[in-house]
Amino acid sequence: ASSPDEEWPEAEKAEKLARGAALKWASGVFYCPEKLEGLGQYRSRETQRNSSIQSRLKSTVQSYLEGVSAGLEQLRSAAQEVQSVCQDLGAAQWTLLDSADRFQGLQQMRALMAEHVQLASVVQVLPQLFSVHEVFSHTLQLLGGQHLLEAHAELMMMEHLRDDILSQLHLRGLSSAQATVLSYFSGLQELNQSLAKQLWDIVGSSLQLVREDPVLFVTAVRIIEREEKIDDTLLLEATFLPPGRPKGWRQKFYHVLRETITGARFHAAHVEAEGPGLARHLAALQKDIVSELRVVKDLMVQCVPAHYNILSVCTATYHQALISHLQDILREDLDKQALFLLLEWALRVYHSPEMMGHPDLLPEVDVSALGPLMSPELVDQTERKYVVKVKASVLEWMQRTLEVEFKEWFREEEPETDHQGFFQSALPVIVMQMLNENIQVASLITDSLQQKVYNMALEELEAFLGRLREALVQCGKEHQKDRTVPKYYVSYLLAMLNNNLALSSSVSSLHPDTACREVPTSLRAALDRTQKKACQLLLEELLLDLQPLCLQLPSRKWLSGSQLVSSMCEVIDKYAKDFSRVKKPIFTLLLAESELLVASQYLRALMQKKMVCKNEGERGQLSDRLLQDAMQLRELFCGLGLDQSQQSLEAVFALRELICLKDPALLSLEVLGFITKYPDVSDEHITTLLDLRGDVSKEVRHMVLEMMAQHPQVLPESYRPIFNTILVPAPELPFCLRKGKCA
Repeated sequence: ASSPDEEWPEAEKAEKLARGAALKWASGVFYCPEKLEGLGQYRSRETQRNSSIQSRLKSTVQSYLEGVSAGLEQLRSAAQEVQSVCQDLGAAQWTLLDSADRFQGLQQMRALMAEHVQLASVVQVLPQLFSVHEVFSHTLQLLGGQHLLEAHAELMMMEHLRDDILSQLHLRGLSSAQATVLSYFSGLQELNQSLAKQLWDIVGSSLQLVREDPVLFVTAVRIIEREEKIDDTLLLEATFLPPGRPKGWRQKFYHVLRETITGARFHAAHVEAEGPGLARHLAALQKDIVSELRVVKDLMVQCVPAHYNILSVCTATYHQALISHLQDILREDLDKQALFLLLEWALRVYHSPEMMGHPDLLPEVDVSALGPLMSPELVDQTERKYVVKVKASVLEWMQRTLEVEFKEWFREEEPETDHQGFFQSALPVIVMQMLNENIQVASLITDSLQQKVYNMALEELEAFLGRLREALVQCGKEHQKDRTVPKYYVSYLLAMLNNNLALSSSVSSLHPDTACREVPTSLRAALDRTQKKACQLLLEELLLDLQPLCLQLPSRKWLSGSQLVSSMCEVIDKYAKDFSRVKKPIFTLLLAESELLVASQYLRALMQKKMVCKNEGERGQLSDRLLQDAMQLRELFCGLGLDQSQQSLEAVFALRELICLKDPALLSLEVLGFITKYPDVSDEHITTLLDLRGDVSKEVRHMVLEMMAQHPQVLPESYRPIFNTILVPAPELPFCLRKGKCA
């Protein structure tokens, strides 16, 4: 036998732990000698504590032992009862085995009983079977008199009788007999079709009936609901499904209602593609849809069960039908008015208080969850079509405006003037008004359409300016052939400059965003090109009047003091008075360009090698004449308002310094200063000027040209060229009598 310590190792471990804890506590308490006096008190207290613990342990063990004793007693009693039950079950088993032979006789009785029940049920329905055809006839009469509920009741009775018989045959596997039953009840199909036809006719007229005679519509809905319940019951049983089931008349109700809505409004004949016809069609749609939805909301909703959601169904049907209808219309070749109407109607009118947002329809009617009538892609496509149509219209209108504008050039009167006396025409007002109106109209639809029309307007304006320049060039060519036609050619060119300035200042107002008034670079360049072309034609006209005078210099007569420059001043003054009919920035530009033209023509005339000074006296005369002419011309342009710092005539004063220089040896230094001031001067120009002096030797000429080669000039960005447009005549080749080198 094992020792108690081996049987209860936990107890031994616990005792050791307790002894160790007690020793640790005792050593701590009695470490000091003075605490030994309280040893008796500690012993008494621990004795009481041990007694209390032992009494509680005894109580717990006693309670546990009593519970175990009661459990054992209950187990003993249960074993006795189980043994008794087993004995009873054994006795019952032997009794059943003795009675098994007697149950065989009951099986035949059960079969006879089942047959009796079947025969009894057949006997019970025989009167109904014999009256089937009579009921068919009566039901047809009821249908003819629109007694639909009574007719449907008899129809349901006949169907129930047929379905019950078919179900019995199905359960007994007598499928061959089903054909006979179906043949006997074949009249049911005709009744069903007749009833269904009347029901769908009623549903097709539902919007009118709920206003005039809702009883008939309610009757139809009740019959549909009866059939729907029968369908649901049969589908739930799922044992036998009679022929023709499920009928699905509720879904057919929705289908007929949708077909009625779409057929009446959206399957009409060809819709007019022109604006007025389409406007009438859309207005009629708007009126009819609002009216019919009000009928559905106020009347039809009360005639059908709530789960029909009839208002939502009708709203969604109208919405989907409109989507398809608008797509059909957009397949036509619509004009710009029709395209605008469709966009406005789909994006603005449809959701407005005049249609789906009508106070009589809210809040029950809500199309926000149905999506847009036109998808973003379709809207973008339609907007592009609209812009193309508008572009064609704008192009046609601008072309007509341009034709009218140039017809006025050939009138026998000057162009009209504004309140300040500046020449002008109606062209900029017409063009800007037309473009602005189209942009503003587009803003009524969407911001994207407005932006598209704005971009198109700028493109067309740029193209228009190109055609305007071409017309100016053509008119200028015609005028060159006969300068009397047009009579007021210069005046109309000045009016065109004012018109271009008006377009340039007002084009920024076309931008849809008031905070962004930036004009595209290409359009600004087109405006500048138009202005330059008109200025060029005016300067060509001035040049034609100046050329006969410029051809007369330099000459001996001119040196002796002719009125040649005075005549030039008169021509310039006459044109300056005309130029005063344009607004200041253009006037200043024309004045500066005219002065440059005069200076370059004067210098060109001097460089045509018509005269060479024979002596110092002629050089003095030439110098004085150059000074007088330059002073006279400068005073004229200063008087006209052109600042001296902006004049190119200073080149004449500088050229005079080359002529009046007495010592040719100093020409290199003088020419260096000249080319530094006018870096576009070429070797040919300097050579011609040296020839004009008549006293420059080959050595000096070579030294000057070598100095120019050593000091090449670069044109500053702000430099205004004057000499690069002046062509010097080619030098004449020496005449040779025989072949050989020319000197």
